[in-house]
Amino acid sequence: MGLFSSHEVEPDEIRDKFGHALIAGEEVLAAFRSLRDTAFLTNYRFVLVDVQGLTGTKVSFQSVPYRSITRFAVESAGTFDLDSDLAIWVSGNPQPLTLKVSRNADPAAIQRLLAELVLAKR
Repeated sequence: MGLFSSHEVEPDEIRDKFGHALIAGEEVLAAFRSLRDTAFLTNYRFVLVDVQGLTGTKVSFQSVPYRSITRFAVESAGTFDLDSDLAIWVSGNPQPLTLKVSRNADPAAIQRLLAELVLAKR
């Protein structure tokens, strides 16, 4: 998702902007946004919103239900790293979905949330 790291945004901001993509009872639990792209976790799925093209009129929504996630990794930012990394492997795809997250985000909280969502859906 993009070249630039994402920063955390409030779930209300995601509901306002992407509420049309949410189903009844779906809650945004965590969200991250880079210059153009957005990723968010709900109580049902992980969503990547990829804004494409120069004008940004073409938008791709990739929705991954937690039951399709086979593994995930969260790497904290080191001394010389600018950001943390999140990688999510989806069944049937050998390459992970990757997301660079601002070093200000809490990697332990992201790890815990993903563990709860992925393992609880098994």
